[in-house]
Amino acid sequence: MNRRNFIKSGIGLGATAALTGIYSWQIAPYNLEFVKLSMPVENLPSELIGKSLIQVSDLHVGNRFDWNYLIESLELAKSFKPDFVVYTGDFTSFENEEQYSQLQKVLKSAVLGTIGTFAVLGNHDYGHSWSNETVASTTCEILEKARINPLRNEIGKSDGINFLGMDDYWGLNFGPEKMMAMHDSNAANIVLCHNPDVCDLNVWNNYQGWILAGHTHGGQVKAPFLPPPILPVKNRAYSAGEIDLKDGRTLYINRALGHMYPIRFNVRPEITVFELKQA
Repeated sequence: MNRRNFIKSGIGLGATAALTGIYSWQIAPYNLEFVKLSMPVENLPSELIGKSLIQVSDLHVGNRFDWNYLIESLELAKSFKPDFVVYTGDFTSFENEEQYSQLQKVLKSAVLGTIGTFAVLGNHDYGHSWSNETVASTTCEILEKARINPLRNEIGKSDGINFLGMDDYWGLNFGPEKMMAMHDSNAANIVLCHNPDVCDLNVWNNYQGWILAGHTHGGQVKAPFLPPPILPVKNRAYSAGEIDLKDGRTLYINRALGHMYPIRFNVRPEITVFELKQA
């Protein structure tokens, strides 16, 4: 390669890197995808066949990106007129009490189910080092005022479906054993959790059905055809999307609507729209 071609190649590579950086920073973090899937549920009442369930996860309201994007995304989700809505944790990237007012503003646009709306907490909803119960309880109060029902190792019953909500695995209140021991295997059940690593714990009491989780953000950045290099889970099979756990459980990991930091590549932010069906 002569000097002129070498310079041209260098300029081309530099331009490609610059464009990739701009795309990953300014475009990809806001390129929302509505993922549409079927959800076959055991024991689903016939009147709920064809009803819709929306999953929103990991808003991360805070000062790391413009949370007006979250408001716009939630307003778009309302056009689906969902019957059920679930939020699977990390409502804020908590730094200080400013996040409370920010979350209140965002949740004025919260998408709500016409039948039921439930939520579980994520690790960031426990504040610094995931260790502040005041942050968690205040976040729950904000959710309740926005007509979102937080579940902390509790079962929320809603028109024929039981939502089993696990508190966050890394937080102060994780302890789903009693709730799982009480679950009715003859009912329609859906588990909500934040961290998919709980799927590998001995807490399930022969549960069969769907588990909706978040936490990973799909890694936010990954090269095509390769796994993401960074995932905040022990089990690196738990990246994103639908995973058959081979024991009657089906895990779905939402790629997150918000971001820890506004950098994404090949991992679009997501709101999931499920259509309920009888298994």
